Amino acid sequence: MTDATPAAPLTTAEDNQWASFAHLGGIIGFLPALIIWLIFKDRGAFTSAEAKEALNFQITILIAYIVGTILSVILIGGLISLAAWVVSIIFSIQGFLKAKDGVAYRYPFAIRLIK
Repeated sequence: MTDATPAAPLTTAEDNQWASFAHLGGIIGFLPALIIWLIFKDRGAFTSAEAKEALNFQITILIAYIVGTILSVILIGGLISLAAWVVSIIFSIQGFLKAKDGVAYRYPFAIRLIK
């Protein structure tokens, strides 16, 4: 039986890098932010905070996609999904650009389910 040693804390550069990747991953959905948060939440405070922020925003976008799909019977549903996709890409890139420089990014709107 091996003794599990805790992983080393992230350096400042690594912390900024993984935090920025959590935001950038939003371009493809919520899984990158979730995976980064689960793996690095105890190794870097900045990564933990930024990955949670990105995850909460991506959950909000997922809800918008679901509403858009339900409403797709009428034209507005398609517009909701399209708007959610565009907003997700724009804000994910903005979050990436801030986090890579070590600056915390707060999405303009998000349901904050993960505390």
